[in-house]
Order: sequence, then structure tokens, then C-alpha cells
Amino acid sequence: MTRTELEIPAEVSAEMDRLDLTVEGPNGSVRRRLWYPDVSVTVDEDAVVIETDADDAKTNSTVGTFESHVRNMFHGVTEGWEYEMEVFYSHFPMQVRVEDGAVVIENFLGEKAPRRTALHGDTEVEVDEESITLSGPDIEAVGQTAADIEQLTRVPDKDVRVFQDGVYITAKPSRGEA
Repeated sequence: MTRTELEIPAEVSAEMDRLDLTVEGPNGSVRRRLWYPDVSVTVDEDAVVIETDADDAKTNSTVGTFESHVRNMFHGVTEGWEYEMEVFYSHFPMQVRVEDGAVVIENFLGEKAPRRTALHGDTEVEVDEESITLSGPDIEAVGQTAADIEQLTRVPDKDVRVFQDGVYITAKPSRGEA
């Protein structure tokens, strides 16, 4: 039997609705489905309890995974997650802007048609000339938005050592922060 209790931080509230855990704090709220056979997740007065009666390695590793998810949720709604990206071009100056819940990149390699990708979740994007900062309470939404922006400027069938134009992730949240 494995049982893990995670203390809920002072300014944070957690609520379990069947299989979905919702964590709310000063930075926003994050909702996540936590389901695995024989693993139960409950919210006591001041703690999130993850427990199982099973003894196999896969179930116990799932308990640890759920623990990491909940810690990431607590960190996200209190301090938030932040990615930094950099715009790099050698000849055609790229314009990056946010409009209607999407990131729009214009004049990439001189293309006439703008490239665009949607923002995930509650991710906020700040564009400051050559740098882009993404932030939000959900680490997966912020990370997926950063990855989508990076993939938006990928150039297939070209040597990446020569054609270096694009938008690249330069700083990720480190794992030791949570």
C-alpha cells in the first residue's frame, strides 16, 4: 500500500470532481484528469491524498506521476510557468504578434502568407521585438504553445546549419523549481 499526502499551499484551493482535480490560486486555475486503476485521489481539508492498495511497480510509479502533476499544478497556480523564446532571422525580418488567441508570424523567409498557431489554455504571450515570453498556470499548455511556435518555423528539406531562421525556445522552467 502506497499513500502520499501533498499539503495544499495557503492561498490555493483544491477540489475533486469524480476523476478531475481542479486547483485554483492567485495565478488562475488548472484542471486535470487523474485516473488509473486501483489509484484513488481525494482532497482532505488541507491535503491532496494519492493512495493505492496495489503493490505492482506500474501502479506505484503512477502514484509518483500523479504526485508530480499535483505539485506542478500547485506551482502553476501560485508562481506560474514561464518559457522564453527568441526570434532569429538572417535576411528577411520576421514580424511576430498575437491576435485573436493565436500567434501570427509574418514574412518568414519572405513568405507572403502568414503562419499562425493557436494558444493553448490560459497561456499569455508577450512579444518584445526579438524575444517572446510565454507564461501561464498550466505547464503543459505553456509548453505545448512554445513547441507549436517553434515547429511553426521549421523548414523541411533544408540544412538547419545553414537555414537558421526561426523562433527557438531559449529557456524552459527547470524541474528543480517545483
